[in-house]
Amino acid sequence: MAGAPDTTPAPPAPIRRGVRPATFAGAGYPVAVRIDLHSHSTASDGTQSPTQVVRAAADAGLDVLALTDHDTDRGWAEAAEAAAEVGIELVPGIEVSTLHHGRSVHLLAYWPDPDHPPLRDALEEIRASRRARVPVMLALLAEHGIELSEDDVARASVGTSAPGRPHVADALVERGVVEHRGEALARYLQPGGPAWVPRTGIELVDAVRWIREAGGTSVVAHPWGRSARDVLGRDTFAALAAEGLAGIEVDHQDHSEQDRRDLRRLADELDLVVTGASDHHGRGKRGHALGCHTTHPEEYQRLRARARRLG
Repeated sequence: MAGAPDTTPAPPAPIRRGVRPATFAGAGYPVAVRIDLHSHSTASDGTQSPTQVVRAAADAGLDVLALTDHDTDRGWAEAAEAAAEVGIELVPGIEVSTLHHGRSVHLLAYWPDPDHPPLRDALEEIRASRRARVPVMLALLAEHGIELSEDDVARASVGTSAPGRPHVADALVERGVVEHRGEALARYLQPGGPAWVPRTGIELVDAVRWIREAGGTSVVAHPWGRSARDVLGRDTFAALAAEGLAGIEVDHQDHSEQDRRDLRRLADELDLVVTGASDHHGRGKRGHALGCHTTHPEEYQRLRARARRLG
């Protein structure tokens, strides 16, 4: 089973039979293998359950999928069960919310022990901050004539460990204030918007260190996709690499072609892994279909080699 996926016609509810993780991980990865290392479920701010995300990944022709919900491992067990059923390899991940020079930076953690005390405590602190923002955002919306209740947000965030901005946005969609989540974020909930509320976060370098101590490995997510190029330059990446950073998410919908060329050159100079991924959120983020960007199998092998929990 270590070669290309079986092409046997799928049953009525199509399930693509990939390569079982136990044999797949130990053998080398053929170039044809399709690997998506960034996705979200209802455990954070996606619109599909972990099972639905995994099944959708199989239907999209993926062989390896990372579930990387924001600041939580809540979806891992369900996703692992679904991955075993459909025969794809699941990478347990977390997208950790961090700050660097006061700017938001997302850090993808792969294969960490979520019970490692510094990492566990930091994630709970971040989730608590997310929860605390919601009533403040609702109060600010009310000042602009938009009445939403915490119950409205709760209905939009079933399954998540920490309701936040995306769920307030979804509640605005449900109330007919806007047409989709992106519009709600842009009009009301982004920095500078009428209902923007800053959040706390952990320092980027601390997160890299704690993920490494937890046996995992880390990749900076879409580093230049949020106008953060000025704070995430070569010197910063070099310092993070010295602390254990493994890679850079280069191929992402939010990066221009020039961004990707420059980031790939930077990764080569610093011996960092180059990854690509969809950042899939179901209906929660337009244009981020599963598998729209993928990671080369050789880069995935390099990433695995840097996770101590797999050693």
